Amino acid sequence: MKPLDTLLAVAVAAIWGMGFIFAKAAIGEFPPILLMAFRFTVTAIALVWFVRPPLHVFRHIFWAALIGCAVQYSLTFTGLRSIDASVAIIVVQLEVPFAALLAAIVFGDKLGWRRAMGMLLAFLGVSLIAGEPRHEGELLPILLVVGGAFSWAIGQVLIKRMGSVGGFTLIAWVAVFSAPQLFACSALFETGQLDALATAGWVVWGAVIYLGLVMTALGYGIWYRLIASYDINQVMPFLLLLPVFTVIGSVAILGESLTLTVVLGGLIAVAGVGIITVERNPFRSSVP
Repeated sequence: MKPLDTLLAVAVAAIWGMGFIFAKAAIGEFPPILLMAFRFTVTAIALVWFVRPPLHVFRHIFWAALIGCAVQYSLTFTGLRSIDASVAIIVVQLEVPFAALLAAIVFGDKLGWRRAMGMLLAFLGVSLIAGEPRHEGELLPILLVVGGAFSWAIGQVLIKRMGSVGGFTLIAWVAVFSAPQLFACSALFETGQLDALATAGWVVWGAVIYLGLVMTALGYGIWYRLIASYDINQVMPFLLLLPVFTVIGSVAILGESLTLTVVLGGLIAVAGVGIITVERNPFRSSVP
């Protein structure tokens, strides 16, 4: 890769990794599903004017947005509210083994012993973290994040079945569909939205802007440019830096503490994800 593109790939990992830090800071004082609803509202407003509506796949985008975005973010960020960002970002890495497993089931992709070993390591690392004594009361939030990772993988199956839509078109219209879905989820499962809106400060609205414009619109703009220019296996390994940036940010900005168990479990999980990713990534498109 060209030096500039290498820096851009690292920048994407940093942008996405820091998104968890901004979200964690905001959901301490704001309902997490409502935060995600505003995030995708901002993304939709920023992008939808520049792409044509893919009317022929609207039904498919609706379901992909519902499962791979509305359900995923509802689960993931509700879980994040009760656990450290450094723990959540490691658990989120289960997206990759879930995606590989579903690709084998739905599309007949061959797993092979290396990818099977990578899956085992990823689940082992997350299990090690979940079993740490200090997380005894946090099993449900961790399971919510696991559920979000699985929902993401299902969403990728639905997206892959659409065929070629186009990166920005996909991002824009997933945002258009997922924003009202997330508002509906917030109305069903959260309370105190009006009070939260009345008292929301710059941390909340700064997070909305960052998540909507920087993490989603800008991050994916760079990402799809790199994917179009290089082989997938040249680009995907850079996402292994994502947990690194989140962990560093969680310690430096949020004041979270790391234990040896979390570090060890994280290294095992990321190593497993690395084995799967470097071997062959089952899907090209996602909306994190």
